[in-house]
Amino acid sequence: MSINWKHTALIAVDIAIAVYLVLAVTVFNTPTEKASVCTEVKIDIADGITKGFLTADEVKRLLQRQQLYPMAQPMHAVNTRLMEEALAASPFVEQVQCYKTQGGHVCIDIEQRLPVMRVMANNGDNYYIDIQGNILPNTQYANDLIVATGWIDRKYARRVLAPLANELACSHFWQTQIEQLHVLFDGSLEMVPRVGDHLVYLGAPVNIDDKLSRLLKFYKYGLSVAGWNKYKRISLEFDNQIVCKKKL
Repeated sequence: MSINWKHTALIAVDIAIAVYLVLAVTVFNTPTEKASVCTEVKIDIADGITKGFLTADEVKRLLQRQQLYPMAQPMHAVNTRLMEEALAASPFVEQVQCYKTQGGHVCIDIEQRLPVMRVMANNGDNYYIDIQGNILPNTQYANDLIVATGWIDRKYARRVLAPLANELACSHFWQTQIEQLHVLFDGSLEMVPRVGDHLVYLGAPVNIDDKLSRLLKFYKYGLSVAGWNKYKRISLEFDNQIVCKKKL
């Protein structure tokens, strides 16, 4: 039987081309991280400039303590899953995602827990609470937050103070006007304003939005006319009324 050399040659060429294409696709689509090192670490912290605890330097230190900071490390040796686990263990981190990109870059995207109030209770507790009521440990944090003092346990902080802090945080006026909340022995609340030489008694921590609405109107239409230092105590304890006690 004679061999069709022309047909055989064409088949061989086709096979060679197919092998070349497979190898080319494999080579060009395989990351070259084994031959590269991390040349840049990009750390993006949501609200990191003005609102939160974390900074890029603190994130770097957290990873360095676990020997996970990727700078100058071979890209194939950078374990982004371990980096995420290490950062997620921080009480200040809400969510974190770490990933690699071409060119030797490692990216770290963080959503942090945002503090809304500092608690300095008379039982010695000193911590922050975030917008979800999570307890955040005391730290070197300098933002001008409202401080809560008095008879406060952590259950009260989560159940009462966190929602109230969120409500105050939604208003620029209250954020700048209220300096301190004080919790009395029976769980009722007093507020210390920044402007005006008086105490505001809220009473039981119920219907806070209504009480703040009444107080805002009184500030706008009452104290702005009568004078901010005329009264020493303003009570919003009872519905539909404001009871003021004048200075002697």
